[in-house]
Amino acid sequence: MTFGDRTTMTANAAAHRASQTEIVYVVDDDEAVRDSLRWLLEGQGFRVTAYDSAERFLAALPPGASGTAPGCLIADVRMPGMSGTELHDELIRRGIDLPLIFITGHGSVPMAVTSMKKGAVDFLEKPFNDEQLCMLVSSAFQRVRDEGSKSVLAKRAQELLARLTPREEQVLDRIVAGRLNKQIADDLEISIKTVEAHRANIMDKIEARTMADLMKTALAARQA
Repeated sequence: MTFGDRTTMTANAAAHRASQTEIVYVVDDDEAVRDSLRWLLEGQGFRVTAYDSAERFLAALPPGASGTAPGCLIADVRMPGMSGTELHDELIRRGIDLPLIFITGHGSVPMAVTSMKKGAVDFLEKPFNDEQLCMLVSSAFQRVRDEGSKSVLAKRAQELLARLTPREEQVLDRIVAGRLNKQIADDLEISIKTVEAHRANIMDKIEARTMADLMKTALAARQA
């Protein structure tokens, strides 16, 4: 494994210094690799916890852990005992969505394709440069943050839509589908004025100032 000039690190990696709640987990049976990765990543402001086997890493996870973990995993593919790919399968089985970057000196195209289909962030063959790795780690954390933001927005959108009456939900569904007031009135066998009143109530209840706000809230709720 080689490490290049660390003065060329990207702004994304350097900016990560401000975040100390996310951890990079390194799982590799090679002590030299673990030490090198720790030195590299800690130098870029990442918190690092290293393990010499997949089994030790799994044992360190909280009992019953599931969901999106606040970290990123870097794992060697070939290790004594449980391999990196077997570790990935076990995390999937437990329902733990942890961004994973595989490193290996014995990579293959089929192995890489299979890993990526299962959700791995990337598959790096040794030797790789430090900038590439740090960029991938930063991207992995950004993905986790983006997913977290989407989850919060979706939950808030669902709370807002829960304020609507069944009839208002029917009107909203048709608004999202692009139906005009007259078409909605015909669909629901109500007057256009009643549709307009429902639209006004919907806008008020979901705190939308514009139609764009209304559409964003409706679509966000459906992504939950």
